[in-house]
Amino acid sequence: MPRSKRYLELTKKIDPTQSYPIAEAVKLAKETANTKFDSTVEVHLRLGIDPKRGEQQIRGTVVLPHGIGKSKKIAVFAEGDKLKEAKDSGADIVGGQELIDEIKSTGKCDFEVAVTTPDMMKNLAVIAKILGPRGLMPSPKNETITTNIKKTVSELKKGKIAFKNDDTSNVHQVIGKISFEDAKLVENFQALIDALNKLKPESSKGTFFKNVTLTTTMGPGIKVAVK
Repeated sequence: MPRSKRYLELTKKIDPTQSYPIAEAVKLAKETANTKFDSTVEVHLRLGIDPKRGEQQIRGTVVLPHGIGKSKKIAVFAEGDKLKEAKDSGADIVGGQELIDEIKSTGKCDFEVAVTTPDMMKNLAVIAKILGPRGLMPSPKNETITTNIKKTVSELKKGKIAFKNDDTSNVHQVIGKISFEDAKLVENFQALIDALNKLKPESSKGTFFKNVTLTTTMGPGIKVAVK
């Protein structure tokens, strides 16, 4: 697909051979954002891991201090005493067995994150084939199976995100919108980097951050220097 004249002009501001400090990369991202709407800012990281080795898989969560510019729609599965806590937590959808039955019969999931209490996991088994392929199945790894529903929902609403590597050793993550102040994008970026650093496998030798690129929706990629 041929690039527009405007896009080609914008790319001239970026040296493809240079890795920029994050603050400078954010400024360049804003200068080269090629949309009239509020572009999403993303980070794409190629890590020094072998994705075929189980102990080198990267999976974790982090609360981005300034969120990603959009509040996620959250569903909570709970019953008994936890149902009221779920309703008071700020979740968008709350239910027990009746919610499970509805999803089973319709196949529809009008939410982006599912949270559940541990005792409800056995009930969710009947809709695992619906939730699983959409990345919605609650899991201990992304901390969406919890006895503290209020805290979990609050963190998710504030900007807690789950990340993992794909089968090519890459992690792709939204860190905000182009309308964010520069400092907020920098802080969100650093929070993600810090979280990834803590998860570096002991068996991963050499450079961990092989390549880090900052992009905006339809904008050019900008290499970022990470220590």
